[in-house]
This record gives sequence, structure tokens and C-alpha cells, in this order.
Amino acid sequence: MNTKELGEIRRRVAPGKCAVNKIYSCYVNSAKEIISCPEISTGLLTNEEAETFFSLLKKPLSGTRGKNLRELSFPTSEVMEGEAHGLLSALIRTKLEDEALRKEFFDRVIETLEPDGYNLLILLAMDTYDVPYRAKDDEMLPDSSETVYRYLLSAVCPVKSGKPELGYDSDEGAFHTRTVTQLVEDPALGFLFPAFDDRAANLYGAMFYTKDQSLKHEAFIDRIFHVEPGMSAPEQKETFSEVLAESLGEDCSFGVIQRLHEDVREKLQLHKESKLPEALSLSAGDVGDILRESGVPEEKVAEFREKCEESFGEDAPLDPTTVMESRRFEVVTPMVKISVDPEFSSRIEARFFEGRKYLLIPADEGVEINGVACRIETEDE
Repeated sequence: MNTKELGEIRRRVAPGKCAVNKIYSCYVNSAKEIISCPEISTGLLTNEEAETFFSLLKKPLSGTRGKNLRELSFPTSEVMEGEAHGLLSALIRTKLEDEALRKEFFDRVIETLEPDGYNLLILLAMDTYDVPYRAKDDEMLPDSSETVYRYLLSAVCPVKSGKPELGYDSDEGAFHTRTVTQLVEDPALGFLFPAFDDRAANLYGAMFYTKDQSLKHEAFIDRIFHVEPGMSAPEQKETFSEVLAESLGEDCSFGVIQRLHEDVREKLQLHKESKLPEALSLSAGDVGDILRESGVPEEKVAEFREKCEESFGEDAPLDPTTVMESRRFEVVTPMVKISVDPEFSSRIEARFFEGRKYLLIPADEGVEINGVACRIETEDE
């Protein structure tokens, strides 16, 4: 799913904009025991309640692709005869009206979760979308549907005890301490199935959401989708850094890494200006070309490509915003940490002077120490 397709579905998940007439839920305590499974008719909700429920369902379509949002791919064998894929497809086919199928789904979710001392609310809904034709000027033509996209949305929300708060009782004319017993928080994880690729259903894909991008939720992904979860965003970044350092060895210099970040930042900027909906991806070969242009020997470039493919897979696309830090340029030494806007990363210079290595940073004006503006004396002063 590209950015436009994800946004198209996200905008649809709102009261009065989609065909979600009922939201099925399962309320579970910290011992993983089902408390209740209320069916929520969206037409009977107040405006505020409807906005809240749809906001929870929409959350798994938010975040950064490759970090909070991960695309899962089903192998053909799972699509054709897999138990997990079969259950998800059956839920859509029966429009979530089969109670036994819903119970099986909720049971599978509960099996995989670790409530960690609090309750959980599992939400499940289905929408039917008559996908309108999109003209060349990108305008939607609502009365010219090309295809029907039926999809599931699910969200798993922590439910935690509220804190005592001081509130005013108008009947008594006094303030009293009150506690809201249980508060539903934003989803910790969720998914959309099937994927919406080329503005149509892709039964070979799903979009998985995790609030904490460092968590892989392997048990959940295996039980609900029966596919490999892949590396989390922090794992991808750590693996890429290790491959880069190990492959280049002594050639992993300040200048080479600085040049790599500058070139990747430039590619990201050009891609942003192009307004293409697909996220920018780089291959190991693309990164190798930058390293080669930075003066890294050919044998080291080849070693990098080989190790990169071993770690991420042959011809696997690399998301530069995931494997590299794109929003800041940070240099860390045992004594200091320097963090600058990537736009000005070239201002930092590495120098060797009188037997010692230094990092030089221009400081002509705007210098502060703990919030106090000051100036730097010149040699003549």
C-alpha cells in the first residue's frame, strides 16, 4: 500500500463515511478471561462515542510505514489453504455475522497477548467500499465504482484504571475526588486485511500496526496471519549499522558516513518533491554506489552488498528512513554528543591537528551556554 492508498482508507474510517454499521468487541481482563463481548451498533452511538470508536479503529492505519506500519506478505500456500488466512477470509465472507468465527478470532488474539496487569479491549469491524474511479487529474468520480473492496479492521486497546481527580459536584456545590474506573487507551496493535494495493483488494497482503515499533508481536502475527514478522524498525537500523561498520572496517571513516547520509538525504528530498505516492526504497547496490563514489575500495563495497543481502534478503528494498536516521545528524564521542539538522551536516568537519583528532563546528554567532547567550573570543583578544 502506498501513501495515497493508505490515506484513502484512513479518511474513509469515520462516522457517516463508511459502511461500518456494527463494531464487534471483546473485553478481556488481565488474567486473559473474557468479561463480555458487546456488539456495538454505530447508529445508536452519540456523536462523541462514534468519533471515539472510529478513532480507535483508524489508529492502526496511522504512523510511519516501515516503523509503526509493516506490510505483511502471505505465501501462496497460506492464501490457498492456510488456516489463519482462511479464518480472516471467512470473517469477510460472512460479513462478521458468524458468532463462532468471531469467537475463534477473539480466542486466537487472546492467546497471543500479555496484558501485563491491565485489561484489553479487542475491536473488530468490516467495511465495504465501492472504490470510485480516479481520473487522470486525481479527481475521484463517486458514481463510477470500478471494484468493491471488503476489508477488516481490528485494534487491541489497553484498558487501564484512571487516576483520582478533583471534580466539582454542582448539586452539593463542593469539590470531591472522583475516579473513572477504566479508561480505553489508543491501540497497542492492530491490522487491516486484505491490503489495498492498486486501489483493490490484495489477498496476499495485510497492513500491521504496532504503537511501539521496537515490539515485533511475533506470537500475534504467527497466530493471526501465520507469516514471518520480519525485523522491527530498530532491528533493521541496528543490523544495517553493523553490516556497514563490519564490511567497511578501516574505510568506515567520518567522511564516508557523512557523505552517505548527505546523499541519502538528497534522494529523500528529491523523492518528496516528486510527490510520488510510493515510499523511496534503496537497494544494497544503490548504497554500494554511494560508498564507491566516496572512495571505498571495490572489495569492501562487494562485501557490504553480500552481507546486506544475507541480513535483509536478496534484492530486498531498504527503507532509508528506517535503516538510517534521516531527521537528524548525530555524532557521539565518549565526552560529547553533537546533533544538528541534516541540512547542515556538512558543516561538521573532522580534522587532525598536533597529534589529535578534532571535530570542528562553525560558531560565528548564536552561541549559548545553558541558555545564556555568549560570544567566543578571538586569538587577538
